[in-house]
Amino acid sequence: MAYVITDACTKDFVCVAECATAAIAPQVSDPASATVSQLYINPDECIDCGNCATICAQNAIFVEDELPADKAEFAAKNRAYFQ
Repeated sequence: MAYVITDACTKDFVCVAECATAAIAPQVSDPASATVSQLYINPDECIDCGNCATICAQNAIFVEDELPADKAEFAAKNRAYFQ
């Protein structure tokens, strides 16, 4: 099960550096990083290692199955970013 980034994300890009598979986007050098409100995890590339969640100071990253009810919509938002 993939991890999901929610709206608590402050785009500090620390999780991007910790991701073992480069599944988090956009990268800081990507022009899209200036226009998006948060970062996103590609569920097809996430290997469920948890590196991103353990480093996130904002507690914005959850295992998809453990998303709080009020954050459930972010699973679809993360997936949609990569389509």
